[in-house]
Amino acid sequence: MKKQLAEISMRIILEAGDARLHCKEALDAIAEFNFEMAEVKIKLALEKIKEAHKLQTDAIQGEARGENLEHSLLFTHAQDTLMSIYSEIHMTKKMIKIFTKLSIRLDAIEGGR
Repeated sequence: MKKQLAEISMRIILEAGDARLHCKEALDAIAEFNFEMAEVKIKLALEKIKEAHKLQTDAIQGEARGENLEHSLLFTHAQDTLMSIYSEIHMTKKMIKIFTKLSIRLDAIEGGR
């Protein structure tokens, strides 16, 4: 079971890492005022983080069913990685909204001259 938990942990880390990459790409798109691309990238990030979260949930539910899982530093790291990147995604989603609204207001001001 320890080997299986290590494999699950690595899959969580990989999926979450892919989510972080898409999140970074969304932030890069925001910096270029390319909000459509930012939306595409954040959706990809959400898909990846959802898969990582499913893996974590499955492992936790297995333990709740009585499957004996030993403490794993790697699983703890995977959970930490998952939650950190989820927070980054959450903040990026907010930034897309904020900068989109700001861009619309700036366009209105500049267009009014």
